[in-house]
Amino acid sequence: MLPIDEAAHSSRWRRRHPVDKAVLGLGLTVLAISLPPWPGAALVLLTSLVVLLGPAGVPRRRLWRAYRVPLGFCVTGALPLLVQVGGPDGFMTLAEGGPVRAAELLLRTSAASLGVLLFAFTTPMSDLLPRLVRAGVPAPVVDVALVTYRMSFLLLDSVRRIREAQAARLGHTTRAATWRSLAGLGATAFVRAFDRAARLQTGLAGRGYDGTLRVLVPEARVSVRFTTVSVVLLAAVAALTFVLERPLT
Repeated sequence: MLPIDEAAHSSRWRRRHPVDKAVLGLGLTVLAISLPPWPGAALVLLTSLVVLLGPAGVPRRRLWRAYRVPLGFCVTGALPLLVQVGGPDGFMTLAEGGPVRAAELLLRTSAASLGVLLFAFTTPMSDLLPRLVRAGVPAPVVDVALVTYRMSFLLLDSVRRIREAQAARLGHTTRAATWRSLAGLGATAFVRAFDRAARLQTGLAGRGYDGTLRVLVPEARVSVRFTTVSVVLLAAVAALTFVLERPLT
């Protein structure tokens, strides 16, 4: 199990309905995108951190391990705004207003990423996917997503076992051996994935599969109180943004 999935299954909000957490987490993401970067996105980022580390109870180290990947993409996307290519001053120069635009983009994307992580750290996919059918998503689409989600863990486990076997046979001692092991890893994982898929199809056919995977979904109700508090919090962040709005200079 991936760390973020493990955290979602052990979250304090594990038993809450996904709608409750979607209103808060995805609502913060929408605010980060739609509000002015300063102070809107900064307030969203701070609010997301407080909720994640406070009421949601996400461990700091686990949050950082998950957040540093999207944060790296955010920084990479903001850096090109600092420079301009061509022009009378040279081939590559500092763009006029580049630092401001880069800071605004970094604030927006990093805050939006935290909003998505808030939802991901508190909502297991096994709770979310089966409920999408009730929301109007076609059942075959949900079934494919559910099977892909479950098969991904089996594939990752196979890759881990193959790597351990290669390391035990000194498959990573030299650069050439590492490349050979990498090629063997890809080929073996590819074959095992197709073998597992074929066995899964055979098993489903033997159990009378009719095009819909029926799974047990934990009972949960939408909390009016939790949703109301989330909407009030989102409204407060939006109102405070317009009160404190200043140009980022």
